Amino acid sequence: MKFSATIQHRGREYAVDFSRPIDLSMPLRAGMEGVNCFWAPPMEVRPVVAGDFVGSTELGGPVNFMNVQFNPHGNGTHTECVGHIAREKFSINTCLTRFHFLAKLVSLYPVRKENGDRVIESEQLSALVGEGEAEALIVRTLPNDSLKLRTNYSGSNPPYFEHEALLHLVRCGVVHLLTDLPSVDREEDGGRLLSHRAFWQYGSGALEEVRTQATISELIYVPNEVVDGLYLLNLQIASFDIDVSPSKPVIYPLM
Repeated sequence: MKFSATIQHRGREYAVDFSRPIDLSMPLRAGMEGVNCFWAPPMEVRPVVAGDFVGSTELGGPVNFMNVQFNPHGNGTHTECVGHIAREKFSINTCLTRFHFLAKLVSLYPVRKENGDRVIESEQLSALVGEGEAEALIVRTLPNDSLKLRTNYSGSNPPYFEHEALLHLVRCGVVHLLTDLPSVDREEDGGRLLSHRAFWQYGSGALEEVRTQATISELIYVPNEVVDGLYLLNLQIASFDIDVSPSKPVIYPLM
């Protein structure tokens, strides 16, 4: 059965085919089989044991009843709000209140600097994203392969965004940024977090000017066969009352 709809954006009408979802999330896997960054311990899954009860059918229990321990920022695809860096408490569950957005997917090679850092520069995004073009931007870095699904980024100084690039996105009206990188900031930057601060406009003015509805999703994965262009994004999170949640961004082609 085909389930479709039409949406309007900037005077144009697009058809959405909901029977063709593209999942951009990485599977959360226990142990070292999944992606990892910032020295977070790997995800652990253990059955509950209470008296004679064992929460594992493999171990003879009647059901699987597992405790799961993980770090949302370090163990897989996640979506974070300004509470990630703010002294004040902001929850992803209260900051993200809409879940469908017009999104643009772009692909680019980070620029290698003299110090060896690989950086996404403002000029690159200026050439790919214009004002009012989309509410969400999905950035796929190149080269792109399935190794991203199981890479341990800790201590590797992975690519990141220069903060001027994030300021450009703010000026363009991008509210939700999604990237396959472990962070929009340098792995070790002395705690400055300039790109996070720029995107949320935190610390640059009054608290009421902070972009509390804006989110950053990191460690996504965009398959190579997905072409650059416009999509309808469904940004799915769990109702965690903290700054971050594991997430499942799903996009649908627009025609």
